Amino acid sequence: MAYDDLRSLLRALERDRDLKRIKAEVDPYLEVGEIVDRVQKSGGPALLFENVKGSDLPLAMNVFGTDRRLLKALGLESYDEISEKIGGLLKPELPQGFVGMREAFGKLGAMTHVPPKKVKDAPVQEVVLHGDDVDLESLPALFTWPEDGGSFFNLGLTHTKHPETGVRNLGLYRLQRHDRRTIGMHWQIHKDSRNHYQVAARRGEKLPVAIAFGCPPAVTYASTAPLPGDIDEYLFAGFTQGKRVEMTDCKTVPLQVPANAEVVLEGWLEPGKTLPEGPFGDHTGFYTPQEDFPALTIDCVTMRRRPVFQSIVVGRPPTEDGPLGRATERFFLPLLKIIVPDIVDYHLPEAGGFHNCMIVSIEKKYPKHAQKVMHAIWGAHMLSLEKLIVVVDAECDVRDLHEVAWRALGNVDYSRDLTVVEGPVDHLDHASYQQFWGGKAGVDATAKLPEEGYTRDAGWPATIESDPDVARLVTERWKEYGL
Repeated sequence: MAYDDLRSLLRALERDRDLKRIKAEVDPYLEVGEIVDRVQKSGGPALLFENVKGSDLPLAMNVFGTDRRLLKALGLESYDEISEKIGGLLKPELPQGFVGMREAFGKLGAMTHVPPKKVKDAPVQEVVLHGDDVDLESLPALFTWPEDGGSFFNLGLTHTKHPETGVRNLGLYRLQRHDRRTIGMHWQIHKDSRNHYQVAARRGEKLPVAIAFGCPPAVTYASTAPLPGDIDEYLFAGFTQGKRVEMTDCKTVPLQVPANAEVVLEGWLEPGKTLPEGPFGDHTGFYTPQEDFPALTIDCVTMRRRPVFQSIVVGRPPTEDGPLGRATERFFLPLLKIIVPDIVDYHLPEAGGFHNCMIVSIEKKYPKHAQKVMHAIWGAHMLSLEKLIVVVDAECDVRDLHEVAWRALGNVDYSRDLTVVEGPVDHLDHASYQQFWGGKAGVDATAKLPEEGYTRDAGWPATIESDPDVARLVTERWKEYGL
């Protein structure tokens, strides 16, 4: 089973000798970031900093830094467990042809045993601070990279709801600490919370916001999942962990938060109130520039009596984003196959930031089949932001980047097999010559058909493979060779 809260997971990791307590004083200005980045990149353990300069709260880091720890946190043996559950749920009712992402997730909504459960007594409200007692500077925000514009909370789960429909959204956004009661909300243009803010501003209303830290692992994962705007992340969290998430009403805003979170910030966002936010060393591996973003005043903080704060370090891959991205890749394969039935498998390389590059395998059936798949992907929800799509034949292992490179780099005719288009790109993309849109490319690395114009007499050549009988013989005699 998945863990109900952060602290029970930390205890389990410590029993497994997969958590290291650090008792020496550490500085959240650059030092913590340098330690965590080194440990994460070496595949090291989760870290619990017990003596963070300027704060009384212990700081948990690198909790999801390996696939092993994330799977443990979610109560899984492999990521395929969730994809198989989703596939099994949807398969009996699959219609023929194209079905939208929203309809697919709507079928998940029919499950009555996983919606969130409201409770009155919540551990996260054992301590309640109001007004001038609020002091965000007592929380361990991180100044991670030398050119960052300030200190940031990197794992605050932000709760909002649509001012007209009441539909809730849970998202993960970086949060710059401006002062003891103000934080910047880095809401990019494609995000649902930004839409909620814009609707509230158009109506001349304040937007209620609640930000939770140290949440149950399935909730933290769900905040990163690319769900449609009208699909409840808490439903998906319950589905992922196999049981309902307990939630409680906030003290000062009309929102609900996980009852077993460690710390919650509550406030009302004034229309038009913005402050410069950034620069920030982001998960792209580059600094994102300073821009104006909404500034939230915190009116209330609730927490456990002895809370544990949680954050992550982002930067040049690999980082803790990696396991979270790989989970999304595997979880969402059945749903992607509903939208684009041609897809056999796909891979989102971490080096491409997950949303910049996608490798897809297909059973090629007709001329320009690869190009059809490219355009279908560019029209599918947040996959519209993919900048590079590489299409390979079904026998290619999409996670074997050496094999993919062999096909895509040396075995295509770029005058015919390269598709270049323009479209939306991620808010954080710095390579496009203007913000929010730019060039994209699709590489058809499949074997070419005569109907596609490949008219050389011998046709597309067969790949080199060993003689199966000789390969079997050599395997049987391997020890005889002394190798």
